[in-house]
Amino acid sequence: MPDKPIYKRILVKLSGEALMGDDSYGINQEMIERIVGEIGDVSKLGVEIAVVIGGGNIFRGVAPAAAHMDRATADYMGMLATIMNALALQDAMRRVNLISRVQSALNVEQVVEPYIRGKAMRYLEEGKIVIFAAGTGNPFFTTDTAAALRGMEMSVELVLKATKVDGVYSADPKKHSDAVRYKKLTFDEAIIKNLKVMDATALTLCRDQKMPISVFSIFEPGALKRIVMGADEGTMVHV
Repeated sequence: MPDKPIYKRILVKLSGEALMGDDSYGINQEMIERIVGEIGDVSKLGVEIAVVIGGGNIFRGVAPAAAHMDRATADYMGMLATIMNALALQDAMRRVNLISRVQSALNVEQVVEPYIRGKAMRYLEEGKIVIFAAGTGNPFFTTDTAAALRGMEMSVELVLKATKVDGVYSADPKKHSDAVRYKKLTFDEAIIKNLKVMDATALTLCRDQKMPISVFSIFEPGALKRIVMGADEGTMVHV
């Protein structure tokens, strides 16, 4: 394994559910501190880091009440949940002296600054961690698609999808003991086999722009750093 990072700039797609830890909803303080610690360890290596965060830990907690809601309205509620998560993540970073900036695709300037590509690029170049909230700012698009889009706009070298499992499997490893973890996959294989790496729009965007995706477990201590250092961890999806 190399003695220095093999990537200069990365984007981490962090689901809202990852912030729950073992809780049923909301933000688990111990979990968010662990995640910030993992990100901080990579930032100290000089790697520039962008983060796209989801909102499932907050919005899915009230989802039964929104079951019959208009889809666009529900999606906007989900975007607002991601802003709450982004602020919580930024606050946790502040407590350990990590400098970060939150940019939102929705205009809520009293709370966070709007997404401006040039500003975000400059923050990354200055060593600040940039947290992107509110997805793409449009309903009907997932935060997976937002991660693919922001990754391309920020010219990152790798998109890392943080999940609850240590990679992409041939079947659900919790239900099938014979499920096999893929070390490497092509985008076409992932799409044809419907392996749920990311949604189809995000996968197609990354494939067309030749943007590799690494799927790994955020619950595995040190996994993020090992991937950045070039270790065989999780599943690499490539052209």
